[in-house]
Amino acid sequence: MDTYFAPAKRCDKETLQQEISIISRNPVIDGLMKSISGLIAVLDEDRQVLAVNETMLEMLGYNDAGEVLGLRPGEMIRCVHAHEEPAGCGTTKYCMSCGAAIAIVACFEEKKPQERICAATVKKDGKEIEICFQVRSYPINFEEHRFLLLFMQDITNQQAWAALEKIFFHDISNIITGLYGAAELLAIDASDHDLITTLGQLVLRLKKEIDIQRILSRTKGENYQLALQKIPVIEIMRELRNFFAGHPAAHGKSFLFPPTLPVVAIVTDCSLLLRVLTNMVTNAFEATEPAGEVKIWLDQDEKNITFCVWNQQVIADDIRPRIFQRHFTTKEGPGRGIGAFSMKLFGENFLKGKVDFTSSTRDGTVFRFSLPLAGS
Repeated sequence: MDTYFAPAKRCDKETLQQEISIISRNPVIDGLMKSISGLIAVLDEDRQVLAVNETMLEMLGYNDAGEVLGLRPGEMIRCVHAHEEPAGCGTTKYCMSCGAAIAIVACFEEKKPQERICAATVKKDGKEIEICFQVRSYPINFEEHRFLLLFMQDITNQQAWAALEKIFFHDISNIITGLYGAAELLAIDASDHDLITTLGQLVLRLKKEIDIQRILSRTKGENYQLALQKIPVIEIMRELRNFFAGHPAAHGKSFLFPPTLPVVAIVTDCSLLLRVLTNMVTNAFEATEPAGEVKIWLDQDEKNITFCVWNQQVIADDIRPRIFQRHFTTKEGPGRGIGAFSMKLFGENFLKGKVDFTSSTRDGTVFRFSLPLAGS
């Protein structure tokens, strides 16, 4: 296979030089390159760069346009996946879900402007960083050639702040909803001590959520101080059951728990653990049709306990490699692409566990989060 998505073909050096010459002597293109401060490039039908503006070169750290002419956009921005296939950018498995690749190919095929969000992992100063672009592509024709104007805007910070704000208010709203529900029942029967306990747990969760968001929004994640405590697994599962009893995503759907639970404990930060697990379960409910079901169970070996969350929906092949990538999402609107990313961030970087998933037509989708048992 030469490609997983876009055509692999590139033009020869002679043709490339002819195309560069056509573009360089066009006064309209020259005016755009000099007058617009955003990131601009001109591509040929083989998606090769024929011209870029100074802003693009400076942002990407190039000294001269000659360094990028003939490259494809992913190669130019140093996407870590650009060279995973011999034909380069546009031909890898990741390119099937790349916003920039889709915008470029669709623009040539449909002969009309396209706009997409492109979430990319790129190399910069020897490190891999996550970056997000708003990509717009416009078809242009002259001298019997088809070209494409590519406008790219770095919206990484906007996406990060939108996501932080969205997840903060989303999670706080869900907790408060549960708090109000428990409070209403408590008002009917104040003698029910279990309800009083639930109310206290939800209030504590609310406080911890605010503390986590305040720390993560003001400082680097590495500065967060874990509040480790020994917690029975049964208590964690009980709190999950209570949390989703009135959760909007679970409305009209079933949440199935195992009939018995192991009498074991883990040493962890309860608030971060519940953040990972509630994201796993919420995503499962959001992917489940009305009247469908979500299952949770535990796998255990000598050293580890694994929380498993299942739903019937299959994750598409082209989406799977990007599930944990920040900013990437299949949902509409800004501030998305943070739920699965935060599972990985909190579950592995902070709690030192392991987050992964499997998905198939036969078995559905299972997300797993493994942690060491207390004393192991």
